[in-house]
Amino acid sequence: MILHRSLLFVPGGREEMLEKAGRFPADVLCLDLEESVLPDEKPSARGLVRDAVGRLAGEGRTVHVRVNSIGSGETRLDLAAAVRPGLAGVLLAKTESAQDVRQIDVLLREQELARDIKPGTIELVVAIESAQALLRCQEMGRASTRLVALMLGGEDFSFDMGVARTREGRELEYARYVIATCARASGLVALDTPWADIQDIEGLVADAQRAKAVGFGGKYVIHPSHLEPVHRVFSPGEEEVASARRLLAAWEEALARGEGAVQFEGRMVDRPIAERARRVIEQAEAMRS
Repeated sequence: MILHRSLLFVPGGREEMLEKAGRFPADVLCLDLEESVLPDEKPSARGLVRDAVGRLAGEGRTVHVRVNSIGSGETRLDLAAAVRPGLAGVLLAKTESAQDVRQIDVLLREQELARDIKPGTIELVVAIESAQALLRCQEMGRASTRLVALMLGGEDFSFDMGVARTREGRELEYARYVIATCARASGLVALDTPWADIQDIEGLVADAQRAKAVGFGGKYVIHPSHLEPVHRVFSPGEEEVASARRLLAAWEEALARGEGAVQFEGRMVDRPIAERARRVIEQAEAMRS
């Protein structure tokens, strides 16, 4: 089980930040070739990212690279630099349609074959960053077998909607519901937008809790200080894990007796509740590995 609780953006054009990225305990290090890199700096950033992917993967880190949108004309160049043995995944910025997803699938396959990587090895996350993309979310979620997650790009989505980002996050409520539902329907993870205020840890926690409450499994972050709070929100607590183990044991005993439901600590438990407990245990075990 690959953890996606926290995904730390690392500017692809900042050599010093790429060098120290391995120190930070993010589940995923997402090296960025899109928003943090100015147009005339993209060629040099690709070289830095190419070198960093292999080094960080060799250190045992899970590495993704955010590449520019299909419409930018930069995607193939980004992938030619990023795809190396050890690269775990790619985040496609500003994904607008299922055709975008299919196109990057083909481009990834080309690079995998060129690098002697088994086709389909590199996982894909697509960023939903506009009203049009949100309306196409369901079809995008089923457009590639390498897809693992749908990501909400909150800043661009708010800009596209003509509204401001607020501390309360009301402007993202509908988008979160849609993305979480589409992700679940397609067997994917929903990943939340970064919290932009580096100093406001209380706001970060509240924002992450809102996302978790509607079905998100993790959150992108833009600063290492946000990792620990995000991990707290998206990780099961000790008592939650202990309760899940007791519940699952009671459920399995009921199944052995031929029963489809069982009373556990004052409430009825059936298969969906038992499977939710199983996911909690799997996540806790993945965190210890």
